[in-house]
Amino acid sequence: MRQTLFTVTFILALFTLSGCDISGPERQRWTLAADGATTFSLSRDGRFALFYSAQQGIVLWDLQQNKKLADLGSQDPNHTNVTNSAISDNQRFAITATAQNFAVWDLAWGQAKGLWSVSDAVIRDAAIANDGQQVLLALSNGKALYVHLGNGRRLEFLAHREKVNAVALAPNGHYALSGGDDKHAYLWDTESGQIIYRFDHALRVNRVSLQRDGKLAMTADSGNDAFIWDLTNGQQQTALKIRLRQQNFSSARFSDSGELLATGTPSRRVELWQTATGERQGYWQAAVQENERPGSAVVYDVAITPEGDVRSASSAGIAQDWFSPNDTADSEK
Repeated sequence: MRQTLFTVTFILALFTLSGCDISGPERQRWTLAADGATTFSLSRDGRFALFYSAQQGIVLWDLQQNKKLADLGSQDPNHTNVTNSAISDNQRFAITATAQNFAVWDLAWGQAKGLWSVSDAVIRDAAIANDGQQVLLALSNGKALYVHLGNGRRLEFLAHREKVNAVALAPNGHYALSGGDDKHAYLWDTESGQIIYRFDHALRVNRVSLQRDGKLAMTADSGNDAFIWDLTNGQQQTALKIRLRQQNFSSARFSDSGELLATGTPSRRVELWQTATGERQGYWQAAVQENERPGSAVVYDVAITPEGDVRSASSAGIAQDWFSPNDTADSEK
C-alpha cells in the first residue's frame, strides 16, 4: 500500500510539474517533413517556413496559405545535410549552411544567388541582412565572419577566444551580435569591427538575439542565465525567470515591439516571456514525430505572429501555432 501510494504521488507530482502549466492547445499544425528536418526556419511574422530534409531537400512553404512555394533542391552537388538556416527580416532572402559551405537564396524568385565555402572551420550558425548581400557566420575556430557578397568585403571578428556558437545580424547589416564558448557575447560594428558592448556570462553563450529596431538584445548561456540588455546604454534590463536547471535555448526571437520574447529549447519547450520583467507568459510543448520513441524534438525556430500567437518549428518537421495566453481562456470555453 505504501509503495502504491508513493507511486501515485510521484506520478501526480510529475503531472503537476510537466503538464498543468501548459498555456493552452495548439491553434494549427503543419507536418511538412514526416521524417524530420535538420534545419527549420520561420519568417519574422511566422508566415513562411524554410526547411531541409534528406528526402525533400530545401523547401519553402507558405503556412498562411498552407501550400508549397518552391522546391529549392540540394544546397551543393554532394547533397550535404543543411544544418543552419535563417530568413531575412524583410522575408525576401534566406541563408542556408552546411558544415562547410553556405548559400543565399532569393525567395521571391525561388533561386540561389550563389554558393560559398569555408575551408578552415565548421559553420555553427548563420544570419543574413535585408539586402541579401550581408551575411554573418559563427565559426568553430573562434571567429565570427562577416561577408558582404556584393563588394567582396570580408571582416573576421576575433574577440572571441573559443568557438562561436550563435550570431545575430541587424536587418541593415550594420551591427552584429555573437556569443561563444569563452562565456562572452559581443555587440559590434560590421563596418569597423569595433566592439560596442561586451556581455559577460558564467558559462558558454549558446544563443543570442537582436530586436529588429536595435533597442534590445538577448544572450543566454548553457546554465540558467538568459539576459535582456538595453542597447541604448549596454546595461542589463532583466534576467529571464527560468524555472528549470540548465535550460538551453535553441532559438529565440523578439516581438516587433520588443515587449515579448519567444524561445525554444532542444527538449520541446516553447515559451513566451515579458522582456521588461523576465516573467514567463506562456509555455507549450512541441510535437514529436508519430510513433517515435522516446519522443523528442529540437525547437529550431520561433516567431510571434501579428495576432500575438507564438509559432514554432522543430526537428520533427512540424510547425505549430499556439494560442496566446490571452486567447487561452476563450479557447477553453
